[in-house]
Parts: sequence; structure tokens; C-alpha cells
Amino acid sequence: MTQRALIVGLGISGMSAAIALKRQGWTPVIIERAPERRRGGYFIGLRDEGKDAAEALGVLDIMEKRTPENIRFWDVRKDGSRRRIADLTRETDAPIAVLRGDIEEALWRGVEGRVEVRFGTVPQTIVTGNTQAQVTLRSDGGQETTEAYDLVIGADGVRSTVRRLVFGPDEAFFHSLGTMLCAFPLRRPVRGFKDGDGLMLADTRRTLTVFPLEGRPSTALFSYRTKNPTAASKKDPLTTLRQIFVDLDIDGIVSRVLEDLAATDDFLFDSVQMVKMPRWSKGRVLLLGDSAWCLTLYSGMGASVGMIGGLALGDSLKSCNGDVNAALQAFEAKLRPFVRKHQRFVVLRSQLFVPSTRLSLWGRRVLWQILLSSRKYLFPNKT
Repeated sequence: MTQRALIVGLGISGMSAAIALKRQGWTPVIIERAPERRRGGYFIGLRDEGKDAAEALGVLDIMEKRTPENIRFWDVRKDGSRRRIADLTRETDAPIAVLRGDIEEALWRGVEGRVEVRFGTVPQTIVTGNTQAQVTLRSDGGQETTEAYDLVIGADGVRSTVRRLVFGPDEAFFHSLGTMLCAFPLRRPVRGFKDGDGLMLADTRRTLTVFPLEGRPSTALFSYRTKNPTAASKKDPLTTLRQIFVDLDIDGIVSRVLEDLAATDDFLFDSVQMVKMPRWSKGRVLLLGDSAWCLTLYSGMGASVGMIGGLALGDSLKSCNGDVNAALQAFEAKLRPFVRKHQRFVVLRSQLFVPSTRLSLWGRRVLWQILLSSRKYLFPNKT
């Protein structure tokens, strides 16, 4: 009998898992809270691990690539001067700059017509056992059904409904970095900068970074530190950012960028939380992606590990010959060291995005200069 998996969340992790399970002969069903697919989203720099995973999933070649041909990054100082710094998107000599929506669009082409997808549907209750999980689903119309699945995968983000229903409240697994972020697409280039230019305007406890993209508006990323992220996340982002950056509006850059925030509904405004759990599975329920580990935007690995996780689950099911319980144990044993390694560096990387002291601000500027100099030496034709 064909084994069935319910995947909660039509994001990168969820669709990656669906493709991987479909290859192993499973019948995945994806449910998504939203009434339709999301599009657009913020900048993502896809490193080698992410590119390899996308290739293994069969979506790398069809994924839109948006790395500008002539890309330069600038550190904008308080006096209005600019200094060239290392390209923040280039972890290797062959980076891929994409939008989150570009990855999701490519993955969608891998599941469309092959996997059942139900929009406007959420889990209400999940009762897990040794061989199956009973899930009560509720649609936007209010209709409820109870269905049995051999595996339930919670790929529904950092504030996962599946995690809350099966494992416990968010607070038990959240590890706050004491920072907030707001990411959104710009409607127009930043005045005074060329196509392909990125910039970072940084001070202690607050930064604005603009990531350039080919063929699409740049992504603006505000980040700042706060003692109470929970309270901060309930505030209006536009009003909050205007107050926090009021004396850092160098050459009017912040004001013009915030004008674009005021004109869009396509933004992410949230506190930055890592998720740490002793186990990612319980009975026949498995958490995947941000629901399970959330490496945060600062890591630069969130989307990549989402795809890697889906592939690892498929490989584990294959190697365990359909023994789901053994496969879930093998999945954790395989992936947890990789996730733990990257979680260790999240706090450090957060200092590069939003330095907490003047010393870390100075150290960040020195590091970018060193990286730029080393890149010019190693790749003289690429700068």
C-alpha cells in the first residue's frame, strides 16, 4: 500500500520534502494556510550547499538567477563618505542571488500537477501514534475532516502550528537574538548609486543593508537590536523604523527607502529567533526547516538547509526500506550535526549585520576591507 504524508506548509522545506518523498513512491499531500501561493519575497544568497541541493531536486536549471554582472558593495559612513567593501553575496566565486520566490517558483514546477495541494487549510488537532497520525483539518469555509497519514511533516515556519500542537508552545524552543528585522523590495534604485550597487549603512545596534538584484528591485533589510523583541514585533514597522533611524538618515537614504516600505504590503517584519529542539520528531510527526531549527536570516543558510532537509528525509526513507521510525532516527543523526554547526555561528554573524558595540562595528568594517582585499588578490578579474 502506498504510504501517505501530510506536509503542512507550501514553502521551500515543504515542497522539497514533497519532491523527495514522491521519488520514493510516497503520496504527499500539501496543505497551506494562505489562499494562494506567495510570490516575490526578499533576497537570498544561495551558497554551494544550496546550489547542490537545488540541482539534486532538479530545480537549479529552471531557477531564476539574479546576481548583477557588475556588483559592488559600499559602506556608507555617517559623514556621507563611502568605502568599497566585500560583496556580501559572494561566499564563493560563483554565487547565486535569488529571491525567496524564485526558489519557491522552481520547486512549484516540481510539484504542480504531481502533488495534491490544498490552499486555505490548517491542522486543528494532531494525534500521533506508532504507525499513523490522525489529523483534523479545517478549511477556510469552516469544513473539518479527519484523515490518517503515515507521516505528518511540519514545514510551516518558525511559528509552526504543527510544533505547537504536538511538541509544545513556541517559548519552549525559541532562542532570541535580541534583534528585529524588516525586509522588503524597493520600488526604485537608491539615489546616487549605480545599477548593481549594494550598500550597508551601519551604526551600533542598527543597520540598513540594500542587496542588489538583476532584473528585479533590490531588497532592503533593516535590522536593529532591542531588549524586548516580543513587544517590538507588535509595533508598526514604518513608525518604528523612522524613530530608530531618525538620526542615521545619511543623504536621505533611509527616508527614501522607508517611502517604499510605506507603499508595499510585501514585507517581513519580525523578531529573530533560532529554534532549538532536543528532537525533531515525535511518533509519526516530523518538523522540517524553520519549524525545527530556524537558522535565521543572518546565517545565510535557511533556504539551503530547507532543501537539504527535504532531500535528507527522502534519502533516509530509502535507506531504511520504508521503516518510517528508523528513517526519522537516521534523518536526525544525519542532519543534526550540520544544523548545529551553522547555529553556532548565528550569533557571530548577527554582529556582522547589526553590531552591538562600537568595537564590533569597527571589527566588522575591518573584516569587510580584509575580505575585499583578499578577493582582489584571489580573483583579480572579478572585482
